[in-house]
Amino acid sequence: MPAMRVLKRDLKGEEGEISLRVESLDDLWHLKHLISPGNLVFAQTQRKISSATDKLRPEKAERRTVRLGVGVESVEFHTHSNWLRIHGVIKAGQDVGSYHTLNIEVGSDLSIIRRWRADQLQRIEEAVAESNRPLVVMALIEEGEATLGALRQFGVQTLSEVRMGSGKGSGQDRRSEFFEQVAAQIDQAAAGDAQVVVAGPGFAKEDLKKVLDAKYPDLASRVVMDDASSIGRSGFQEVLRRGAVERIAQNSRIAREACLIERLLEEVATDGRATYGIREVGRAADFGAVETLLVLDELAKRREVEELIERAINGRGRAVIFSSEFEPGQRLESLGGVAALLRFKIDPA
Repeated sequence: MPAMRVLKRDLKGEEGEISLRVESLDDLWHLKHLISPGNLVFAQTQRKISSATDKLRPEKAERRTVRLGVGVESVEFHTHSNWLRIHGVIKAGQDVGSYHTLNIEVGSDLSIIRRWRADQLQRIEEAVAESNRPLVVMALIEEGEATLGALRQFGVQTLSEVRMGSGKGSGQDRRSEFFEQVAAQIDQAAAGDAQVVVAGPGFAKEDLKKVLDAKYPDLASRVVMDDASSIGRSGFQEVLRRGAVERIAQNSRIAREACLIERLLEEVATDGRATYGIREVGRAADFGAVETLLVLDELAKRREVEELIERAINGRGRAVIFSSEFEPGQRLESLGGVAALLRFKIDPA
């Protein structure tokens, strides 16, 4: 998978400019959490340019490609879309003082000028490194129904769903056609050297594997079999918990998040070296006790949480920002969205 590219890095201390090239949907997701209100972002964009003769007929204004610097007020990204929208006031370029929205997509170059925290710089490094790991496709199947997903850095993206048709013909014919259709979709999704996890309840997964062995031997050699009690989103979560994906992509972001949340919950259950909640974690940070700070991405831009991240890092801790798109982040959200693994226990206040 193509890697996010760092085109330029010009920092003086914590302040400065980093220029990036977007190469994947994952990169857009990372940028959503790297860009905050108050930052300055430069990118090429389309804007209507009016000449003197156009001012009486604004509908005739010509759209041109220009490079603008926008003072960020809001950032929007949804995993089902291919755009990151950055909205704010133009600070440099055409029509300074007017509002504009930068639409960033795969292939776009942009420059971000801001004060950078250590965890944000680490996030860029991880985004570059993550793309060098194998793509993992997950195929969950039961009798008459299958769901395919791709492991992304923010969770599992559903690629397709296949259901056995109810048309004319014998039941065996429909069943064979169903497995062949699922196998063909896996082959298409797992092009190149992608690894595949096939899982599900019952014996349907073994029958699918026979079709892969017969028709797609190269693909079959990259298949790992696993169990799952259901298909769909809950099945993806179960497969991640069982560890087959982690064995394939040991250092993937989602696998690390899953391991950290399991460790956190074990420590909490045994009254061990862990705490949760902004107030409690802040107190641990004051003692220099935070080893790993766990923060839900939707909270990471709040001022009090940003300050907590800085305090933890200044105390020789590290910060991991969890995706709210998938189960580890949702489990963290149930604890308030902020938690910490500690070097040592802190007595109750």
